[in-house]
Amino acid sequence: MHGLNSIRHTSSPNHPMRTSKISRDTARVFRSLSPRNAQNAPVRRSLRNFAHTSDATTDPDEAAVKDEAEESSSSVSSPPSSPASSYGKSASSADETPSSSRKRKRGSDAPTATTSTPISSTSTSRTRRTAIKADPDGSTIPKKTRRQPVKHIKGANGSVKSEPPPNWEEVYNITAEMRKKVLAPVDTMGCESLADTTRSPKDQRLQTLVSLMLSSQTKDTVTAVAMRNLQTQLPGGFCLSSLLSVAPELLNELIAKVGFHNNKTKYIKATAEILRDRFDGDIPDTVEGLVSLPGVGPKMAYLCMSAAWGRDEGIGVDVHVHRITNLWGWHKTRNPEETRAELESWLPREKWHEINHLLVGFGQMICLPVGRRCGECVLSERGLCPSAAVPKVKREKVKREVLVKGEEEGPRVKVEVVEEEGVVLEKASSEAPGLDVPAQAVGGAEGDVVPDVKQESE
Repeated sequence: MHGLNSIRHTSSPNHPMRTSKISRDTARVFRSLSPRNAQNAPVRRSLRNFAHTSDATTDPDEAAVKDEAEESSSSVSSPPSSPASSYGKSASSADETPSSSRKRKRGSDAPTATTSTPISSTSTSRTRRTAIKADPDGSTIPKKTRRQPVKHIKGANGSVKSEPPPNWEEVYNITAEMRKKVLAPVDTMGCESLADTTRSPKDQRLQTLVSLMLSSQTKDTVTAVAMRNLQTQLPGGFCLSSLLSVAPELLNELIAKVGFHNNKTKYIKATAEILRDRFDGDIPDTVEGLVSLPGVGPKMAYLCMSAAWGRDEGIGVDVHVHRITNLWGWHKTRNPEETRAELESWLPREKWHEINHLLVGFGQMICLPVGRRCGECVLSERGLCPSAAVPKVKREKVKREVLVKGEEEGPRVKVEVVEEEGVVLEKASSEAPGLDVPAQAVGGAEGDVVPDVKQESE
């Protein structure tokens, strides 16, 4: 009884996680000593294999538990009649190994031609996810590069070394080539080109500073119109004495089209007084002096130093520079000042002057804040922009009717299937009630499918 109880609690030999090697060997020998089991084992094994291959949706763990229960009950209910008489059979049966494993890995065995595999939505969704993306004209879209921002490495003495993005030069040069082919508003109406060249250098520097103050939250075209009004309608011309004597109401009227014109009128009048009292009638020649003026921020100060004084003290970062460099994955910053610090840590100094003009025009014509034209961008075409918008591919669903066999000798019936890129998505119910149409018949088994009767797109 002790042996029977131990075997009754013994799990299947094909489950090493549930039983030990000794218990598996004991169960195998005990089953081999039973004539009934020796005769029926191949039959049960073949039936078990048939069940595994025919039912593709059965969980392998559930099937193994069922096999374990069947074998345990059969081995206990039929004890051996005579160990001596079954010795020859036990020796040969003990060395036998199962023809197929009961616990199979999912997807390890492909269904054969005679296997009926049901059509499931899971297999269809996998096919859609792994489909190759392509342009509407059929060309393959290159894989986008991943973001590789600047790396800051701390040295032993506390110094910090910044490693630039690995492909920044290629991206920069391609952007410069695109800008040469496109004329942007900043090229003709930028703050650097709005000063009246017929005036004195001091007046030109003042006009450059005022144009930068007006350009905040304003398009270049509007800023250019406002500057033209000041140059033509200010009494005495566009100079410091005219700004000091003009009435605030007239000044506000001349710049009424720019954004926040009421505040900018106050800033310009206050700046004119500061320039007269503190800077001898000229604009400051330092970033600190420019930032001290009302309405002048770091971006305006660095751009003014570059355009008015010809010195590149820093990078002027506006919304375009901040937005585009983050789209390229050069860094992940929250505001333009953080972007400026990141760029100045690794960008060569000879490019500090041109990067603002380059990216502002690129953002005005191609990489717009709303509705980016990635289809016209070479960076997107070559997969160099990690933020490029990939065009969606329109897939076509096709309905068709096929004739399939109901049985070996039965009549053929019409079945309507819906396919997408060669994958069957759904199958209409058969005309014959109770008829189960095998999946291989829909997939094109020889002799089962007649050429399409009807085909339409939806």
